[in-house]
Amino acid sequence: MTPWQLDRVPAHLRDFLRSLQPSKILIPGCGQDHRTLDAFHGAGHQITAIDFSPIAVAATKRSLPAIADRIILGDFFSYPFEAATFDIVYERTFLCSLPPRLWKDYAARVAQLLRLRGTLAGFFFYGKESDPPPYPVTESKAAEIFTGRFDLQKSEPVTDSLSIFAGQEKWQEWQKR
Repeated sequence: MTPWQLDRVPAHLRDFLRSLQPSKILIPGCGQDHRTLDAFHGAGHQITAIDFSPIAVAATKRSLPAIADRIILGDFFSYPFEAATFDIVYERTFLCSLPPRLWKDYAARVAQLLRLRGTLAGFFFYGKESDPPPYPVTESKAAEIFTGRFDLQKSEPVTDSLSIFAGQEKWQEWQKR
């Protein structure tokens, strides 16, 4: 297990899953987080997960054979998904793994893949840059990269983070305009 991976489904995600109708979910940078994928699948959602690591994708497919065909080896930024395909894009450690120069590209790609009024939801790492990665975002940087495409609907502190993110994560829900 990497230092970025939880060994459980966090409370905010459990609550979010209970609030949803069956949806089409995209999980970029899924890594080997089979617990999250299994939680979405078990709650009746149609998930698509993507990662560029052949090792992570192979391990996740082995862990979740029922949805192995929905776990893609590829580049989130260039994989040929259909535009406006997803109801929700789930964020967990993907944005903070990207160099800040890619953050606007990330927001544009998420907006392209979400249906109108779709949601970018998940855990966002806030703080001052330390020894990246992870690369923390600031309030002003989040506003810069998301405003114009998304409206912030919810932002709450996270109390059950990994030690690497402790006290610096927020559960956020951004709705596509």
